[in-house]
Amino acid sequence: MIINNKIDPEFRYKKMLTKIRESGGRITSHRLALIRLLAASEGHPNATQLYEALRRQFPTISLATIYKTLALLKDEGEVLEIDLHNDSHYDGNKPYSHPHLICTHCNRIFDGDIISGIQNLNQEIEEKCNFQVSRHQLVFYGLCEECQQKVS
Repeated sequence: MIINNKIDPEFRYKKMLTKIRESGGRITSHRLALIRLLAASEGHPNATQLYEALRRQFPTISLATIYKTLALLKDEGEVLEIDLHNDSHYDGNKPYSHPHLICTHCNRIFDGDIISGIQNLNQEIEEKCNFQVSRHQLVFYGLCEECQQKVS
């Protein structure tokens, strides 16, 4: 469900929770809190950032719990992993493949899903290269608007 051009965090939370239940995953207070955090996140946190955010409320939570839950949600198609070679970040709001813009100055990650033509690119690759695309990751590196103003 989309409200004001944003995916409703409560809808995302319920959908992720349903997928974990359907897959037979355990529902613990730590997992519930992580799912809630992912559903409401407007950024692209990595596992350590999620761990640190939850550790304040749950001192006994482990980083392994974070990784296991992220892996389960990724396998179920409910979290998108953005593989940046030395670190992975996660998108719980938009679990579908979409472009990301990474600022090389401040390291923030922005969604680029307003860019049209990505589906056409998949189709063109499949047709011209005889290659069936199952998923893609498109990342653009550069300077965000705020950093452009700082370095000017």
